[in-house]
Amino acid sequence: MRHRHIVKKRMEGCWEQVKGAHDAWSGWVCVLLVGVAAGTCAGIIDIGATWMSDLKEGVCLEAFWFNKEQCCWSGPSLNATSLDSAIKCKQWYSWGQMISGGSDAGSYIIGYLFFVLWALLFGMLAAMLVRVFAPYACGSGIPEIKTILSGFIIRGYLGKWTLLIKSVGMMLAVSAGLSLGKEGPFVHVACCCGNIFSYLFPKYGRNEAKKREILSAASAAGVSVAFGAPIGGVLFSLEEVSYYFPLKTLWRSFFCALIAAFILRSINPFGNDHLVMFSIDYDEPWHLQELIPFILLGALGGLFGKFFIKFNIMWCRYRKFSRLGNYPIFEVLAVTFITALLSYPNPYTRMNTSELIKLLVSRCGPEDDVELCDYGRNLNMTDTFKYSAVAGNDVHSALWKLALALIFKMVITIFTFGIKIPAGLFIPSMAVGAIVGRMMGIGFEQLIVSNPDSVFFSNMCEAPDKCIITPGLYAMVGAAAALGGVTRMTVSLVVIMFELTGGLEYIVPMMAAAMTSKWVGDALGREGIYDAHIALNGYPYLDSKEEFTHTTIAADVMRPRRNDPPLAVITQDSLTVEETESLLRNTEHNGFPVVVSRESQYLVGFVLRRDLNLAIANARKTSDGVVSNSVIYFTGHVPVNPHGPAPLKLRKILDMAPVTITDQTPMETVVEMFRKLGLRQTLVTHNGRLLGIITKKDVLRHIAQLQNQDPESILFN
Repeated sequence: MRHRHIVKKRMEGCWEQVKGAHDAWSGWVCVLLVGVAAGTCAGIIDIGATWMSDLKEGVCLEAFWFNKEQCCWSGPSLNATSLDSAIKCKQWYSWGQMISGGSDAGSYIIGYLFFVLWALLFGMLAAMLVRVFAPYACGSGIPEIKTILSGFIIRGYLGKWTLLIKSVGMMLAVSAGLSLGKEGPFVHVACCCGNIFSYLFPKYGRNEAKKREILSAASAAGVSVAFGAPIGGVLFSLEEVSYYFPLKTLWRSFFCALIAAFILRSINPFGNDHLVMFSIDYDEPWHLQELIPFILLGALGGLFGKFFIKFNIMWCRYRKFSRLGNYPIFEVLAVTFITALLSYPNPYTRMNTSELIKLLVSRCGPEDDVELCDYGRNLNMTDTFKYSAVAGNDVHSALWKLALALIFKMVITIFTFGIKIPAGLFIPSMAVGAIVGRMMGIGFEQLIVSNPDSVFFSNMCEAPDKCIITPGLYAMVGAAAALGGVTRMTVSLVVIMFELTGGLEYIVPMMAAAMTSKWVGDALGREGIYDAHIALNGYPYLDSKEEFTHTTIAADVMRPRRNDPPLAVITQDSLTVEETESLLRNTEHNGFPVVVSRESQYLVGFVLRRDLNLAIANARKTSDGVVSNSVIYFTGHVPVNPHGPAPLKLRKILDMAPVTITDQTPMETVVEMFRKLGLRQTLVTHNGRLLGIITKKDVLRHIAQLQNQDPESILFN
């Protein structure tokens, strides 16, 4: 109707044509603003998180606002990257250097102490900000975004305070060194921007269904700025987050993700020339035999996903229903203290998780002076770093440290994901997979170097001392497999991974690992981590990927049941204002069916609680003669009564065509209607007479009951 009104008005002059054009392109303007805002927020968060993470280890005395890398640009570096990938330079002072003078033991202890204290300070600040100002800012936000995009409204979840506290809290949580990432919450931050900007355009601000188109585009922008992967962001929104994704939304999501990535690139928060997060500088071919370890990595990723989801949900359920849930700040401090205490001694857990992944997926070059690159290479050979060689003692030492880092990351992330601070799961999952992948890559490399004459490996070696195996590729594939096992993504995961690394050559290995990871994960349990948290929190979310295979009908599910009170209805021409207000006070329903009379129960339409409240409040303020005993009419014809109070005409707020079904409609059809149309309720009739109502919560309870689960686990109305 709004669109028809605008088209009709265009004929009336130039100004109306301008207004019509504004309405037509307002969607593109809105997603443009969302993209700019998401890119700007991401740039600020990245800069702040990097600076605060480095603050735990030391400070740049010449310019304290520089992080470690920027500080070392201003002067000559003393040597190349050391074991913990820290560039040592004259301008950067560690806390141990400044306080102890130069004593190695004293410097280590003071550095350790400051590392733990800064981590505790950042963790406490993040938890307190969430607790005091924005309780909705905790977690990754993706389960709630999925629920909102399915048609459910969580008031305040996408507000201004949530945006501000989420942004600041992400910086603090990552800086605290917790086994969490800031990439997942970028989706929530971008959706907050989308919600705020949609109110500038009444077309979107007043229409929840249209607003969800903007939120779908915003979630694509969130992943785009998280990883610098605009195409992956669009596919993530399509595959994982959005419930309804028409072609128009696809184009706008692509545009929004593109703008967000462009803005982030312009800000250049990391100060390098790479468009991608974990840039790789190799394109060595992979061989057919390597598909076996790649598929094995996929299977291990699926197993890790199932292991992580099972134990994380067990811990979150314990937290929710025990006294621990009453002390969120204490829990954050305890987890932060344990993480900092155990991660400092091992350089692979002490370093930033993104830096660790970058180290693991890269290959060794002539300038690399790290443990993982200690190979006995033949330096007389041309292009010596292209070929594999026998691993030295430092590589064996690094493998032990990586094994300890793997166990630590796997265990601590179970207890960390779900605590009341803003943080997500993408980067820790990828780190676990990258560690396993690098270890497997080194093992496979040494196997081939030891047996270059084997028939099985003959095509992988140009000569006995010229075998080409790239352990960094295994780390990349392992990262994709672990993330796929936890989230159950496939297409979007592969695209995100090749955009992250620039490794277009390696799409097939990543596809093989991602599919194997999903198959193994689904064989052990179909839920991804976000769906599991949706179920744990009791959100009314109908998974569009699941099939309903039962033979029940609408009459089995509808309310009221046999022992329930009668359905709350409004008659079309006999209820007074006072009776209607009493009905609104005594019930909590979102809307009411309107019937001809209580005796006939023939359905006329449906009226929303919000509209009814507003209409009565406005009529009492502005209309003369409307009092408590005024009769409310939802009909076109209103009888004239000169002696009685003025009637209240509310036909305009009545939905004359509510979604209705008959009592014999199969529940398979009803479930599909709720999924495809994003319904909140449908009315059940028999020969035109109203029998009852089915809400989304009733459908979810019914499905839970059929699956032998507790139907009361669906908590939200």
